[in-house]
Amino acid sequence: LPLQLLHCLLEDGVQINTYHTPSNCSRKVEVSDYIRYHYNGTLLDGTLFDSSHTRMRTYDTYVGIGWLIAGMDQGLLGMCVGERRIITMPPSLGYGENGDGSDIPGQASLVFDVVLLDLHNTKDGITVTNQIIPESCTRKSVAGDFVRYHYNGSLLDGTFFDSSYSRNRTYDTYVGRGYVIAGMDEGLIGVCVGERRTVTIPPHLGYGEEGTGSKIPGSAVLVFDVHIIDFHNPSDTTEVIVTHKTEECVKQTKKGDFVKYHYNASLMDGSSIDSTYNYGKTYNIVLGANQVVPGMEEGLMDMCVGEKRHLVIPPHLGYGERGVTNEVPGSAVLVFDIELVDMEEGLPEGYMFIWNDDVATDLFTEMDKDKNEEVEPSEFTDYIMQQVNEGKGRLAPGFDPYRIIDNMFSNQDRDGDGKITEAEFRLKADEVSHDEL
Repeated sequence: LPLQLLHCLLEDGVQINTYHTPSNCSRKVEVSDYIRYHYNGTLLDGTLFDSSHTRMRTYDTYVGIGWLIAGMDQGLLGMCVGERRIITMPPSLGYGENGDGSDIPGQASLVFDVVLLDLHNTKDGITVTNQIIPESCTRKSVAGDFVRYHYNGSLLDGTFFDSSYSRNRTYDTYVGRGYVIAGMDEGLIGVCVGERRTVTIPPHLGYGEEGTGSKIPGSAVLVFDVHIIDFHNPSDTTEVIVTHKTEECVKQTKKGDFVKYHYNASLMDGSSIDSTYNYGKTYNIVLGANQVVPGMEEGLMDMCVGEKRHLVIPPHLGYGERGVTNEVPGSAVLVFDIELVDMEEGLPEGYMFIWNDDVATDLFTEMDKDKNEEVEPSEFTDYIMQQVNEGKGRLAPGFDPYRIIDNMFSNQDRDGDGKITEAEFRLKADEVSHDEL
């Protein structure tokens, strides 16, 4: 059309030509929304007078409340994120008779080629969408819980800015305590282990007007696709669920017992850590000797041979914040399925050796084989091992017997000269009710 005729048509108002509409449009620009958009501004003859693209930053503004020229205030309403449209306006809705004093002459009709990048309203809260909740969800996160999760972070137009997957490690944080941006603090409350959700966060609950200075621009709406790996609370104890109970149980495990058990170990997301079945042998420990993590120690107490249990161990009773390099991530909740295969009753607390029979009346003389009135280490070791082999005495199970005997000898060798005299030698029975060297 001739320019004069087009000028006449435009006097009726803003002309809008949408040339790209996104397939998904859940929200459109309304009055008082705050938007971020790019534009090229030209005159009717195609002369460029301004462009946000050349400044490499969006134009950010409220819409419909007079912050823009009237034609743009009208022309941006109803747009979807990702939509592209050409907004053409008469001078009366642009810069009028006088123009802008520089690049836009008076009585100029204006053409803006616009793409909308995001929008929000200051009244917006977070939105949670695309939830995939596991069938089994016995617990949901609350304020004060420590959550391990993976995420992909993008802007509303799909521009990627960060991902925990790219670092090959979860993001770990307390929730509801201000350790993360307010929108994420809220978006991680009420989640289940294994849940996936999309959390959309307006800038006033994200990085605000300033952004991060690099990948996240000011006033940007953020979209996080989140996968919850696990969570716990610092007040959690070991969860013990008996999955198989034996009909007869003569003795239950206690501190000091030597136990043999099988286990399958995994993380909360099902990732396998280890299994004794892979090695074809049990894992053997002495309860109360700090040979396993505290949560496992607790889970093995009061157990019967043949019994099976399911244990959920929080990190402060497991491998803590550091985890185990290349095996267990830091702050990870552990899951063990265990079966007690065998147990050997331990000795009373504080004992390394006890007598099964009556103690010889002249024990020192029996030990002193060469009758030099001194007991050498070899004499002591030979004598104790003889008692054990003949069933007259018992060493604490689960430890190297020779290390125990060396320790016993050191306790008797009170002056540390490498031999025991009759004056040094005495039974623990002299002090307490059990007979032990």
